[in-house]
Amino acid sequence: MDQVKFSREVMHIKDRGSRHLSQETVKKLIHRSQEAKKQAYSPYSKFRVGAAILTTDNCVFTGCNVENACYNLGVCAERNAISKAVSEGYRNFTAIAIASDLDDQFISPCGGCRQFMREGEDLITSSISFFFFSLGQIGMCTYQSLMAHT
Repeated sequence: MDQVKFSREVMHIKDRGSRHLSQETVKKLIHRSQEAKKQAYSPYSKFRVGAAILTTDNCVFTGCNVENACYNLGVCAERNAISKAVSEGYRNFTAIAIASDLDDQFISPCGGCRQFMREGEDLITSSISFFFFSLGQIGMCTYQSLMAHT
């Protein structure tokens, strides 16, 4: 995973197929993921996660994890955000930001979320960028590098 480096107003992503996003856009997306995290319902694990997905039309949809005593019935933040966007008619995305309470490492999508994204490749295309937030640091990876490990 790459550390994000901002130079002037634009964040440069060198991976083929990714889009250039302004520093302000990335920071807002991360902020929205942090705000979504506050709404998490995690009475069992106490592990809160928030996600914010950016459409190509610059709309943002957020999601948080919602747990259930039967763990596999819970919903992850990433799937929640994607499902909200799709239910509102959006199908094309530029970036997704994910925030958690981890303070020593970045969080990335679980296997279930990766499978969800892979199944819906007409929704989550290879041009999407992933941003992760931890202790004031921002990590970034592309869809290709994330899915290479699945």
